Amino acid sequence: MQRTFPPFYFVFQVCGFVCHFSFRDNISAQFLAAVCVSTSHPKKITIATRESKLALWQAHHVQQRLITLYPHCEVAILGMTTRGDQILDRTLNKVGGKGLFVKELETALECGDADIAVHSMKDVPAELPPGFALMVADERADPRDALVSNRYDSLAALPDGAIVGTSSLRRESQLRARFPLLNVEPLRGNVETRLRKLDEGHYAAIILAAAGLIRLELGHRIRALLAPEDSIPAVGQGALGIEYRADREDLADSLAPLAHPATMLAVLAERAFSKQLGGSCEVPLGCYATLRDNTLSLTGFVATPDGTRLLRRSASGDKHEAEELGVKLAQQLMADGATEILAALAAK
Repeated sequence: MQRTFPPFYFVFQVCGFVCHFSFRDNISAQFLAAVCVSTSHPKKITIATRESKLALWQAHHVQQRLITLYPHCEVAILGMTTRGDQILDRTLNKVGGKGLFVKELETALECGDADIAVHSMKDVPAELPPGFALMVADERADPRDALVSNRYDSLAALPDGAIVGTSSLRRESQLRARFPLLNVEPLRGNVETRLRKLDEGHYAAIILAAAGLIRLELGHRIRALLAPEDSIPAVGQGALGIEYRADREDLADSLAPLAHPATMLAVLAERAFSKQLGGSCEVPLGCYATLRDNTLSLTGFVATPDGTRLLRRSASGDKHEAEELGVKLAQQLMADGATEILAALAAK
């Protein structure tokens, strides 16, 4: 039976010929290593980005990649402040979720102030607004969560009642499930702000994404890396995303050489899992995919925020069925009881 998919562009570029193949979720990727330079690249590309140090690092990284590919193209950076950066006294699940970090950047794309926006993939909602496309750039960085503490080398070493800071329901639910006697409290702000709050003694330990710390040359602050089987990462954690208007085929062609096929497939499976479950900051879930040869392996979970109920499953399949694998795994968890968890969360 022939399958059809709404817009989601894989871009293949060979010797000047560009073919677009449609998949779901508006993510673009180029899967051929031999890429011939197109003659229709934009003369200027403006990158919209949040103004945190980590977001700027990511934007400058993409900027340098583009300059290397297209030395005659002017690549500028437009720093912006999003609502997610402004609201620091409440957790994201209470003020609108991950979309708070991308809405202003999407507005800049829509009105032409910027051509592309660079995101941490874990901050991109499971479903894009109509008219936008997304690709995954570069090989994924370390996807694991990291324990940062000035006194303790592991979660198991933390005494009962110790305060652990995290901004993520995903991390909180897994922490509470494994260590119910720890005191998990909210922690918002950029990486530097969170580290400062730890150093001021507000927390015994905090949990951050390892990739962000490493990119900011703060890897020395990591006391322990949490294995994915102990703390399943966020969807897309460690990967960079580039968003642009779906009608900008010139940008799709220009961005294609930045794509990393293996990372693309893993993130596609994870995002399909999240989308099937209505993934947002209000839902404690995580998913992590790895690719070995032609086999994609995927582990995901859904939990109650207090960790008293945590459903977890794994699946594997052919890499060409990445999206189907993510949907299948989500459906298995729904059959296990995730539907009831999601309904209870929606009713609150």
